[in-house]
Amino acid sequence: MNRIERSVSLHPYFKVRPGQMAAVKALLHEFVARAQTEEKLLYYEFTINGDIVFCREAYVGAEGALAHLANVGAQLDQMLKLCEVVRLEIHGPADELEKLKGPVGAFNPTWFAYECGVAR
Repeated sequence: MNRIERSVSLHPYFKVRPGQMAAVKALLHEFVARAQTEEKLLYYEFTINGDIVFCREAYVGAEGALAHLANVGAQLDQMLKLCEVVRLEIHGPADELEKLKGPVGAFNPTWFAYECGVAR
């Protein structure tokens, strides 16, 4: 498998509590600054629709995803005070997903196992 086929992507949707959007937007820049230091990061970005903030992120394997979560732990704790996670999807190869089920399982994600695709 190539690097993309081994990748793990996380897709969290955060519903911002009333009056907290300015604080959330400031926090997003902290997340991005910290993520820039990660070796196994493939992409990382935030988009906003009304009071929903979406993070599109991918890493080389479960190890990369877990390293990211450790790296942004303080920011994530703050985000969870300002928002509610309304949906979390995790996509990747089945063996990599298994490595994440213990550490991320408390967030009750929906798991999607990689089947096939194309990367350029």
